[in-house]
Amino acid sequence: MMWHERPGLSPDEIALDYGLALADVYAALTYYHDHRAEIDASIAASDASIADLRHRKPSRLLEKLRGE
Repeated sequence: MMWHERPGLSPDEIALDYGLALADVYAALTYYHDHRAEIDASIAASDASIADLRHRKPSRLLEKLRGE
């Protein structure tokens, strides 16, 4: 639950901000805590893949804005 762990939102805030039932937020938090290592590894792999792609293929828009 990135909303809870990283920005520090409370379960009540998450439920209110995203129109979720509080029970559903707690269910998601429970699932996350039960599978934390694999979820964190998946997020890290996705972040690394995105960073690699950005490095290998720069944004065409940024190139145009820079006049390249």
